[in-house]
Amino acid sequence: MNVPVLSNIQARHVFLQKHGLSSRPSGAGKGTDLAAVIDDLGFVQLDSVNTFARAHDLILWSRRQQYRPSGLQNLLHRDRAVFEHWTHDAAAIPIASFPYWRMRFARDEARLADRWKDWRRDDFMSKTQEVMNRISDHGPCTSGQVGKDESRGSGGWWDWHPSKTALEFLWRSGQLSVLRRDGFTKVYDLTERVIPEAYRAPHPDLHDAIDWCCAGAMDRLGFATSGELAAFWDNVTPAEAKAWCAAALADGRLIEIDVEGADGKLRRSFAWPDVMDQITAPSPRLRILSPFDPALRDRKRAERLFGFHYRIEIFVPAAKRKYGYYVFPVMEGDQMIGRIDMKRDKDVLVVRAFWPEPDVRMGVGRVRALGCELERAATFGGCNRVIYVEGWLQ
Repeated sequence: MNVPVLSNIQARHVFLQKHGLSSRPSGAGKGTDLAAVIDDLGFVQLDSVNTFARAHDLILWSRRQQYRPSGLQNLLHRDRAVFEHWTHDAAAIPIASFPYWRMRFARDEARLADRWKDWRRDDFMSKTQEVMNRISDHGPCTSGQVGKDESRGSGGWWDWHPSKTALEFLWRSGQLSVLRRDGFTKVYDLTERVIPEAYRAPHPDLHDAIDWCCAGAMDRLGFATSGELAAFWDNVTPAEAKAWCAAALADGRLIEIDVEGADGKLRRSFAWPDVMDQITAPSPRLRILSPFDPALRDRKRAERLFGFHYRIEIFVPAAKRKYGYYVFPVMEGDQMIGRIDMKRDKDVLVVRAFWPEPDVRMGVGRVRALGCELERAATFGGCNRVIYVEGWLQ
């Protein structure tokens, strides 16, 4: 039987539509509209890097340019429409997903109890009940409010004192939840005091949880290998995703499809049977994206699909950097056209460099479109104006 082929252009169109990057970035950017954006994406990675705007805020702004950071904070802390937990990193996740995270809680509890005993200082497990009692009796707390008699390490971000490790372990295992963030500091409380009862009550079994994870990943990717489905939430194992795909293919829920990469090579993948009906040409709008944008988070897939080789160069010595310290991808329609080095300096947005992709010509119209997007970005970032360093256009 012939396997359908999704051309590279068609694949880009499906993929961008699934990632909220096809339509123009209009909409309220708050309340139920913003919650729907996050639900469509599945989750939004939270990150503290802030050379211009925090990564999660830029992800949402690129899809809703009326968005402001208070919109996400209200969903997290006031409305409880999303909760904070772990996918590949800390993330804001739709509250309806919470019952299916119980599988993640149980697996993380077993995995981290074993792994962290060798990775972390001292015996953090002996502190878990003390931390639970402290929060139960005295209310929410931060990592700085527990283990005050314990020595603070000097080994960097991950050199936690035992009570801090216990706090993170209790969060990762679902016994505690993030009530809010003060700045970027997590404030923890008992899960039953944070997550609404309606979402705490259901207890899906393992089969239903795996089905929800794999089907939900397919909904949000458009097409994928079993490995990509497993990697989406990072909740199921590759073996579980592979078995799910085999069963769904046998039942007719999935079809096999060949997806053409930017280099013309075909990659066998799975998709829903109606995937060919989901091809929608994107708006030609130029957008500045977050380095952690879900459309680019899988760097290898971004290179296969868009021919865009991208990585963040934070930890690369300056002498070896091809680009700047922290550059932002720039997309136009269905094409990655370059990367930009920009930084907020008080109330000014400073554009230090723009590197077009090798096959991209920066004509007058494209430079003007980039300038318009930078003006919008400046407004979003609280800047009064944009200045360009001499020689910024590389």
